[in-house]
Amino acid sequence: MGIMSCACPKVQSSKFKVQSPNLISHSSLLSTPNTQHPTPNTPSGGFLTITFTGDMLFDRGVRRVIQQHGYDWLFSPSVDSVFRSSQYVVGNLECPATRRGYPMYKRFMFRADPECLDALQRHGVTHLNLANNHSIDQNREGLTDTRNNIIRAGMTPFGADTTMAAAQQPLLLTHLFPHRGARGASGASPRPVYMFASLQMALENYTYLPDTPSPSMFTTDSLARHISLLRSEQPNAYIIVCLHWGAEHTLTPLPQQRMQAHQLVRAGADIIIGHHTHTLQTIENFEGHPIYYSIGNFIFDQTRPINTRACMVKLTITPTDAHAETIPVTIRNCVPHVDAVKQPVDADNTPN
Repeated sequence: MGIMSCACPKVQSSKFKVQSPNLISHSSLLSTPNTQHPTPNTPSGGFLTITFTGDMLFDRGVRRVIQQHGYDWLFSPSVDSVFRSSQYVVGNLECPATRRGYPMYKRFMFRADPECLDALQRHGVTHLNLANNHSIDQNREGLTDTRNNIIRAGMTPFGADTTMAAAQQPLLLTHLFPHRGARGASGASPRPVYMFASLQMALENYTYLPDTPSPSMFTTDSLARHISLLRSEQPNAYIIVCLHWGAEHTLTPLPQQRMQAHQLVRAGADIIIGHHTHTLQTIENFEGHPIYYSIGNFIFDQTRPINTRACMVKLTITPTDAHAETIPVTIRNCVPHVDAVKQPVDADNTPN
């Protein structure tokens, strides 16, 4: 497995603060880094801020909103403010953005116009995750074209590529360098920040052809081995794992998911950020590492209360430390808004 090059925090204490009301209940594999898709606004200092959002859809009900109001209307001032304060913004693109390809035979099938990508880039999104169950909705040609369109729009795609092996590569986001004069800075190595992405479910009417364009799909054991090897090769790395998984429209993870998440943390993952359920699920602190089982929707057309509560995760990473902040979001008429009232919650209170 190679490393894509293109930046998050290691939670070193046993606690981290979650900003949100009422959330807690609910050969070698490594090779030379791939630098073919440089990321804009690459951090040059000793820290990185990166914000993660949930599912982004630009079809169905969201398409009707776009036709009435335009793309920019989907970005509320409160969300724009969070994006502006972040060096990187990572979203899960829940639809192909292409005019090519042909529809898969499946129950829910989406296609967005590529112009949505220009709007995302204009509002500060830097990375789009394609390791989800809708990236292949317009077959492999649509997946490839979506990836190319993201690059043309000035962002970095990850979690899908020309082959399964390429899609599974960890994305190298940046290196964080200790400040001169800082304690322990003399002789300290820069801290690399990596991101894995994986679709953790079977795809509807999808033929597994690993030598063709594919989204990233790992078994838990395989992903754990990749993480463990990266950790052994680069002990001071910060490793982010993005998973598309879980049971839709539920508020808690499946017992199997909790076992899998704990396995990945023990293998070396610093943080796990999940989506797919279209709901905000449990946030767990496991051995000092945050696990967001699902951060919910973001730009989406579902209107049930369970589907309109979500969060963003804002990470601040330094060469030696990290902090995760949960930013609660409410979605109204497809538009995400940051909740006005934030209440700190200790993630150690998450049910075990």
